[in-house]
Amino acid sequence: AVLPTGTDQDLTVTNDTFARLDLPAKRVFITENEINFLAFPPATGSLVVFGGGYGFETLAEAGWLRDRDIRYWGDLDTHGFAILDQLRAHFPRAASFLMDRETLLAHRPHWGSEPQPETRDLLRLTFGENALYDDLRRNRLGERVRLEQERIGFDWVVEALGKLPESV
Repeated sequence: AVLPTGTDQDLTVTNDTFARLDLPAKRVFITENEINFLAFPPATGSLVVFGGGYGFETLAEAGWLRDRDIRYWGDLDTHGFAILDQLRAHFPRAASFLMDRETLLAHRPHWGSEPQPETRDLLRLTFGENALYDDLRRNRLGERVRLEQERIGFDWVVEALGKLPESV
C-alpha cells in the first residue's frame, strides 16, 4: 500500500511523479493488459504497474526501479516477447512472468491468432524465452498462436505468484 488507508489502491500519477517516487516495494510487476493490472492478486511487498505495451521511456526515467525485482507479464505471442526484449533495454535484469511454454500449452483452448506477428531476432531474451519465441514466430505450435494474458486462469496466476521467491 502506498497510502496508509488499509484498502486496495489503484492510483494514477503523472510520468514525472512516477519517476520521482521511491516506493518500498521490493518487486514490481508490469502488465501489458489493463484487466490484469486491475485484477492482479495481492502480492506482499509488490507493486503492479500497467505498462500498456511498447514504450518504456517513462519507466526508464524512474531510476528507483533499477533496484527492484521487475517481472514483466505480457501476452504469450511474438509481440509480448518483443515488448519484454524492449523492456530489458532499460532494465536488463527484468524477468518474465507467466511467459513460458508450460503456461502456453496449459491454456491451449484459449489460444487466438496474432494478426501481425513479429519476426525479427530478439537479442535480450533468455534461452527458454527465445526458444518459445522462435516456435511462435516460425509457427511450429500452430498458425500465428497467441495467448492473451487475460485468458490465463486466475488460479494459475495465484499459483505462479506462490512459486516466486519471497525475498528479493
